[in-house]
Amino acid sequence: MTVDIRVIRAGQMYRYYLRETVVGDGRRPARTPLREAQEQAGVPVGRWMGRGLAVLGLSAGEEVTESQLRNLFGERGRHPYADQIEADLLAKGASPKKAFKAGALGRRVTVTGVDFVFRPQPTIYLLWALGDEETRRVIEAAHERAIERVLEWIEDEVAVIRYGKDGIYRVRPPGGLVAARFRHYEARSGMPLLHDHLLLSVKGQRLDGKWGSIHTLALHENTVAASALYNEIVAAEVCEALGLATEPRTVTPGRRPVMEIAGVPHELIRWTSRRSDQIAACLTELEHEYVTAVDDDGEPRFLPVVSERARAKLNQMAARKTRPPKRKTRPLAQLRKEWKESAIRTSGVAVDIINSLLEYARAAAVAIRARVAAVVDIALAAVDVAATVFVMNDGGRFHRRHLLAEARRHLALVLRGRRRDPGLDDRIVAVAISTHCLDISEPKTVRGLEAGYRLYTARWSLSDLPDRRRPPTPAPDPDGQPPADPGEPAAHRPTGQDGGEWEIPRIPLQYERAVLAGAVVREQLRTTTAAVRGRAYDVVAHQQAAMPEQLLAPQPADPEHDDQEQEPGRREAMDLTALRALRESRTDVEALDLTAERLRHLGEAFTAAADRARTTMNRYARRDDAETPHPMCEDDQQAHRPQQPGPHRGRDAGH
Repeated sequence: MTVDIRVIRAGQMYRYYLRETVVGDGRRPARTPLREAQEQAGVPVGRWMGRGLAVLGLSAGEEVTESQLRNLFGERGRHPYADQIEADLLAKGASPKKAFKAGALGRRVTVTGVDFVFRPQPTIYLLWALGDEETRRVIEAAHERAIERVLEWIEDEVAVIRYGKDGIYRVRPPGGLVAARFRHYEARSGMPLLHDHLLLSVKGQRLDGKWGSIHTLALHENTVAASALYNEIVAAEVCEALGLATEPRTVTPGRRPVMEIAGVPHELIRWTSRRSDQIAACLTELEHEYVTAVDDDGEPRFLPVVSERARAKLNQMAARKTRPPKRKTRPLAQLRKEWKESAIRTSGVAVDIINSLLEYARAAAVAIRARVAAVVDIALAAVDVAATVFVMNDGGRFHRRHLLAEARRHLALVLRGRRRDPGLDDRIVAVAISTHCLDISEPKTVRGLEAGYRLYTARWSLSDLPDRRRPPTPAPDPDGQPPADPGEPAAHRPTGQDGGEWEIPRIPLQYERAVLAGAVVREQLRTTTAAVRGRAYDVVAHQQAAMPEQLLAPQPADPEHDDQEQEPGRREAMDLTALRALRESRTDVEALDLTAERLRHLGEAFTAAADRARTTMNRYARRDDAETPHPMCEDDQQAHRPQQPGPHRGRDAGH
């Protein structure tokens, strides 16, 4: 995720933010005014954001002062101008108790806010760090607009004020929220990392004018959806402004690919990931300790395999153990000069590519947008979203926020950096819930009746989906020997090999099963539901520019003779060498690194396959018109509603 969240408590935690976070993660000198410390650190001043500023006498973009921060976040939720309000009332003869109460925003609280950290994808802040001044300003503006949009979504759809006994009543803050934004330029390792800290106050005003506290649990629950929305918006803003496109890149095999700016070399991303390499090395050692840990009786303390939940906990521990001390902050102009010199010297990327990074990315965008059609099919998107969420959540139970986050990821994958229509993510979620989800909620409280907390599962069964989980691996020996297969003696570790160098037994990740589930569900709908026969399910190659072999190679080919010359006159035979290069490439741009002859042959094969598929589709449509439709039970009609063919179908839509 590119959005993190942490609560802010009055006291020591607030003093940490006032001492370091507001000055670019540096060390603020004692008794130095805030504005002077920010100028010395070379970071911009903080700015106020949110629709709730007007009620407090603030305006958007106004500078954040130290006294305002202290009152709102350090004094347990007081008015930013509480000192002035209290002084005015005391001057008019009011009692100290009444004057102090007038500066309070409802009840005093311990948790005074949450800290949202927004950072764009690595390829975006690489363009920001190594590009020219115009590119830097465009990316920073897109970064700010994305944060504003996410904050508006939180105000409209997420934030709730609890009141009444046990907080049974909930209401949206009609006046909006208040937040202070602070910008940072670098990571702890000194590498470029554009990111903003958004300190969001928990104080909100109800319809009756009274002040209450925002429910922070709702903010934590929707952080993934907020991260997906931020990623989608910032990438679209940058791509539209600079003429770029995004592409999926696999960072960890088996996990979900991330959307990055096309054309930015992998070596530059590796150049910025020194901290990630340190965390990965430490994580391997922690996983080894986890699977080999024994209690006093010599029995394994934990499971002999590392689950996803355990891996996440161990990753947090590795991040804390390898966390370097903070450096002294420097002005952005000096940092950008040092970053470019370091990239040229140590990244392994050619100098002309680093100096012309934007031009290379634009050339890659032209190739991708000529090849990938940005067509959003809501019906197909609903299938993929529901299947992915169903598999990725334990027990197959999920809430609307899980569907919303997955719908935003799906749109980012399909649109490749293009802007989308407002509300398209909500429409996909609505179709997924009404068509493919079953409400299994048993509300016993007012909270259970809310739409955001209703519990769903899938309507259909995935019994045809093969189980890809491996059987548990036997527990390894306490002395650190690698686990052996059942029935085989334990293999001794080679001399000099440290613990953790052999492969740690892990439970396979679920994303590949989720992708397979989407394909299984689409096939089930195509073959079992007469209402959708003849739709795009028969011919669509989906929106991910995939290369399905069943469309490209009608006849099974012998892999041992792929490279032999083809017989004359067999133009429908597929060049499997080119296909393999496409399928094994890491990115879209690398997939295009083929000879002109192979590309021409691929194009001819795609055209022929599309013509054959369209002919088959028309034949199905004529046969369906002549046949009597099979009767459908009421449940089937509710689960699979007939859909009218949309305007984007077939080869003309780019598939």
